[in-house]
Amino acid sequence: MERPPAASPRPEPPHDTVEQIDGRLDAGVLLICDHATNAIPACYGALGLPPSQLERHIAYDIGAAWITRRLAEFFEAPAILSRFSRLLIDPNRGADDPTLVMRISDGNLIPGNARIGQTEIERRRDLYWSPYRAAIGARIEAMLALGPAPVVLSIHTFTPFWRTKARPWEVGILWDSDPRLAPPLIAALAEDGLVVGDNEPYDGALEGDTFDEEVTRRGLAGVLIETRQDLVASEASAAAFADRLAKVLRPILGRPELHRIEYHKSRTGWAPRF
Repeated sequence: MERPPAASPRPEPPHDTVEQIDGRLDAGVLLICDHATNAIPACYGALGLPPSQLERHIAYDIGAAWITRRLAEFFEAPAILSRFSRLLIDPNRGADDPTLVMRISDGNLIPGNARIGQTEIERRRDLYWSPYRAAIGARIEAMLALGPAPVVLSIHTFTPFWRTKARPWEVGILWDSDPRLAPPLIAALAEDGLVVGDNEPYDGALEGDTFDEEVTRRGLAGVLIETRQDLVASEASAAAFADRLAKVLRPILGRPELHRIEYHKSRTGWAPRF
């Protein structure tokens, strides 16, 4: 089935909002990292939080940026990473999602967000959220123009415990309804000796998230890869885990069906736009 016409080009994002790693546009793989950093623009201070809170998972996905950069190097692939904390605005939420700007996160009040109004939400969305999404869309369109349809790997990490409950998975593969990559990848990771979550610890069908809007609705194959944070808490351990992921991914990513445009109806209920 033919791909619908590309949307009108969106303006390039400001440099300080998005980290863009150049790679081969015909690599067939694009890496994205929604929660790469705990950085907050100086004009917002620390959103009223003590510095120790910005080192926690509420501010970013610990280790995710290291994994993303290592995989980009391994596959000689482009990568797009956020340069602002999810506490400022969450690039992995829909434009109208009530959790786009979190007032409370994991039981912690975010003072700089507590009384935020719609005008400020829209300002942050225009300055940070939209440029990040635009960068991903622009890179996908450039890759489609010069090479095979890219497989998109969205890199995240999760905490070893939620509340007091231990999470047994070492890596989770999140996906919606496109079966081209997730099932074979889950099987291969398990064969490699990892404890793998199939849509654990989160469900991959989230309407309006980055993957839904920029990947699934374009008919591209891909998954969200969630790694447990205690396994990637240092740059060295993250690089080692990324190398393990890369070796499992390499033979799977060569499958031709992953580089075709296919539309699959989302479990969230929306129908693909043909």
